Amino acid sequence: MNESTEIIQEILQSLSLDTAYRTASLTLLEKGESRYLRDLKLNFTSTLTSAHLTEKECALIGLSAAVNNNNVPLINYYTQYAEAQGATAADVAEAAGCASLLASNNIFYRFRHFTQKEKYTQIPARIRMQLMMKPVTGKEFFELMSLAISAVNGCEMCVNAHEDSLIKLGTTEERVFDAVRIASLVTATGKIIF
Repeated sequence: MNESTEIIQEILQSLSLDTAYRTASLTLLEKGESRYLRDLKLNFTSTLTSAHLTEKECALIGLSAAVNNNNVPLINYYTQYAEAQGATAADVAEAAGCASLLASNNIFYRFRHFTQKEKYTQIPARIRMQLMMKPVTGKEFFELMSLAISAVNGCEMCVNAHEDSLIKLGTTEERVFDAVRIASLVTATGKIIF
């Protein structure tokens, strides 16, 4: 067994997947004995901890990013990890709901931003967002998840709005940075394991 196969098996075992599991992209990396596999493993592992976020917060951001990317193996992994860190069923549901809500918001507000037409800013959005009003995970953390998902979805207007809200709530830039870092790495992992 070569080093690439060993690394793949370690990654798959950590995700509670069969070590024979392969996607087309994972097979390409394995056949090419890509050095990237080591990076993938280390990057994925780094989504689980942060000096500025609790392990539960890391897990919920990871889960929200996995839901956003419709990645079943990562959804299952981060759900179990979040629960092991003390997340309730309501916390887990809110992470999933955040991804769905932000998918609509990011498309809608990105459209408004792209067109730059005053008329579209005057028409009511008619997008129900009660989930944002009293989040079970708390206003600050919900904003943090929202920012991370908005960054993944590429909505400049939403990223700026959520980052502004977070700074006004007293959030450190390090928390903001780590939330986006985690969401980006979950998204990168999901390009290989899905």
